[in-house]
Amino acid sequence: MNSTPPISFDALSKTAANPGSGGYPYSLKGSDLDKNFTFATEDFDEDDFVVTTGLGAGGHQSRKVALKVSIEAGTANGQIAVWDGSSWSPSIAPPGGTHVLGSVNGALQWISTEEC
Repeated sequence: MNSTPPISFDALSKTAANPGSGGYPYSLKGSDLDKNFTFATEDFDEDDFVVTTGLGAGGHQSRKVALKVSIEAGTANGQIAVWDGSSWSPSIAPPGGTHVLGSVNGALQWISTEEC
C-alpha cells in the first residue's frame, strides 16, 4: 500500500516563488487538499466495524472506528475472553515467543511476532 499522499505540500513550498525563504508564501489549492483528504479516507467494510461520529479538534466532525469484537479480561493471568455472538470463549496466548492478538480474515487469532 502506498503511504505517500498525492500532493506533497512540502515539495511544492520548496518550488514556490522564493525558495530562499523556505518557499513561502505558498497558495494552497482546494483541489490539492481534496486529493489528500480523499487519499486519507478509509476504505473498509463498515459492517465489520462500529463507526461513531463526534466532534474532534477545532469542532470538526471526527469518526471513531472499532472492530466489532467484544474482548474482556479472562479469569487467568494472560487470558482474555472473546464474545463470539452467543458465548464467551477463553483465549490464552501460546506459550513461548512473542504473540499479538490480531484479526485474520475477520477472525481473532494469536499471531507470532518478533520481540520489540
